[in-house]
Amino acid sequence: MNQVADILQLAFDARQQHVDAVLATVVRTEGSAYRKPGAMMLICEDGRSVGMISGGCLEPHIIKRAFWLTRHGASVQVYQTGDEQEEDLEDELEEKLDNDAIDFAVDLEDELNFGLGCNGKVHVLFERLSSAMPYLDLIQKVRQSGESTTVATLIRSNSSEVTVGTRVHLNASFLDDNKNSQEIPEQTTNLPKPVIDELSAYKVSKRHADYLVLKSLVANDNSSKNAIQTEWLVQRVQPQIRLLVCGAGNDVMPLVTMAKLQDWHVTVIDSRPQYATRQRFPQADAALYVALDDSETLLKLSQNAAVALMSHSLSQDRARLAVLLKNANHCNYIGQLGPRYRTERLIKEISATCADPTALADGINQLHYPIGYKLGGDGPEALALSIIAQISAVVYEKVAVTKELAQPKASYE
Repeated sequence: MNQVADILQLAFDARQQHVDAVLATVVRTEGSAYRKPGAMMLICEDGRSVGMISGGCLEPHIIKRAFWLTRHGASVQVYQTGDEQEEDLEDELEEKLDNDAIDFAVDLEDELNFGLGCNGKVHVLFERLSSAMPYLDLIQKVRQSGESTTVATLIRSNSSEVTVGTRVHLNASFLDDNKNSQEIPEQTTNLPKPVIDELSAYKVSKRHADYLVLKSLVANDNSSKNAIQTEWLVQRVQPQIRLLVCGAGNDVMPLVTMAKLQDWHVTVIDSRPQYATRQRFPQADAALYVALDDSETLLKLSQNAAVALMSHSLSQDRARLAVLLKNANHCNYIGQLGPRYRTERLIKEISATCADPTALADGINQLHYPIGYKLGGDGPEALALSIIAQISAVVYEKVAVTKELAQPKASYE
């Protein structure tokens, strides 16, 4: 979820300033859609807004109607992006938008077609900040702790007793493969127990956001049972990608900039204190002096992080790489800057000083060198783009489009 930091900041500011706001969240998509479920946009009553739930086509309508759509509470709207006659559609939409007497988009069944030719549907949950704030606070907690969590958001129900927008916090951390079910903490909810039980047994897929339909039998007072159907967005809320850059040279600056544009958490370290400073890296979340023999700090900072070794110093790279290769499963990614022969020299030297060289095998197999994809271009900016692309592909478990992307850069051969 990009722009999350901006949404959280604006929500915090609005709450402090007693300014009302509406959170719009994509809860389901069908067919082609620009944003995935979980994408958010925050609209304040004073005109401020941040975030995107489409490519820019739905936002003007949403800004204009967000408060009206939530006047009776949370609601889910469906927007079509199929083919239509755009001129006729514009007139029809304007007539609807300007006529408050027409309750044209309160129910899920009412759909607006924007005639964009994308042939998809976007389901959007609208809710006031007062009800959305616990969810935003949870996202902030995930970002601070680095621990993911799973949340189910109710999109629709055939029971009037169940409120659209109800959220159930399914678990406090990433599920262990050995667990068969999730534990739901005690909470105040209007959900029947059978629904909660079915939610507790569900395990979200690797897509991290699933559309789930539950058909539950709920007992009545007269011992009969009613069928309740509920529709959910089950979402694993993920922490930011954490990037640790070992080396604070000038070529690290565009890498930090691009990483922050992706909303990554970025730490820059160097054994030269005059290099790793806030003045040189104001966009980084941290710029730290870390001595070469401080393995404890290196391991702490690299926990569940993507690590880019790019100090242009043999002694620095050798010291950092020796620790990381022995603890390869500690990181999500390790990449070494420099030509292939340079990295192979480092590996040979590290192996020669290791009591058990076989302990480095997993790390060597996971090491990406030369770092980044061969995308073309020259200079620090092109290098930064190639590193960002490779880390994203590895973290999100995507395969390179072609073998050419994974080949060494010509400048390093």
